[in-house]
Amino acid sequence: MEPLYQQTNKQVQEIQSHMGRLERADKQSVHLVENEIQASIEQIFSHLERLEILSSKEPLNRRQNAKLRVDQLKYDVQHLQTALRNFQHRRQVREQQERQRDELLSRTFTTNGTQKKILDIANMLGLSNTVMRLIEKRAFQDKYFMIGGMLLTCAVKCAIAGQKGGMCSL
Repeated sequence: MEPLYQQTNKQVQEIQSHMGRLERADKQSVHLVENEIQASIEQIFSHLERLEILSSKEPLNRRQNAKLRVDQLKYDVQHLQTALRNFQHRRQVREQQERQRDELLSRTFTTNGTQKKILDIANMLGLSNTVMRLIEKRAFQDKYFMIGGMLLTCAVKCAIAGQKGGMCSL
């Protein structure tokens, strides 16, 4: 029993060091490290089953101590498995957020298609080209008013923060 216990305990310590490596791994190798850790944990669980059988066959004076040692290993491995699952969950959430962010950043928000549809509808309603040009000019001016309003709001916020003795954080 003792050699198997020592081997299993050594594997638990190796997994603990791999967990630290997992935190520092780059995106390409993180899956490999995760799979390696998971395979080691599964192997340890099979060793633990064997150790439980062997501990029950120990002499009475050493049986209690052997079972305690096996239970401690089992407890440690369960915590390592939980830590691995938590890491995988955080990684999946982070990857999903990155995909959503990239998707949002890749979208181009243009009004060209909408503007063309509006012009087609306006033509169908019989609005003159002059009225349509006035509408386009107004939309262009509104954009600058909006940007100016944003800048003015930021300036007022910074001025108020400066009066209160704080830093301007936008």
